[in-house]
Amino acid sequence: MGWLLLLLAGCVEIVFALSLKYNQGFTQVVPSVITALSGGISFYLLMLALKTLPLGTAYAVWTGMGAVGVAIFGIFLFKESVDIYRLLSILFVIVGIAGLKLTDSY
Repeated sequence: MGWLLLLLAGCVEIVFALSLKYNQGFTQVVPSVITALSGGISFYLLMLALKTLPLGTAYAVWTGMGAVGVAIFGIFLFKESVDIYRLLSILFVIVGIAGLKLTDSY
C-alpha cells in the first residue's frame, strides 16, 4: 500500500510543479488553487506512504518522480530543449528510482 500511495504522491507532485508555471506568482486564481491543493495532497500522500516505507527511499522516489515527470512535460508542453544528455539524465533518474524499488524489502 505504501508504494501505491507513493506513486500517487509522485503523480500529484508533478501536477503541483506544473501548476507553478501557470499560476504566474500566484496571480492567477485557478492555477493558484490547483498549486495549493496539489501541494497539500502530495505531501499528505507522501506522509501516509512514510508509515510503511523508509524515509530515504520514499523521498528519493517522490522527488525523482517529480523531476522526471516535470522534465518530460516540460519538453512537450513548454518546448524545452531536448538533447541526448538531457534524455540520458532522465533515464538515469528512472533507473535510480527502479533500483531503489528493487532493493527495498518493504
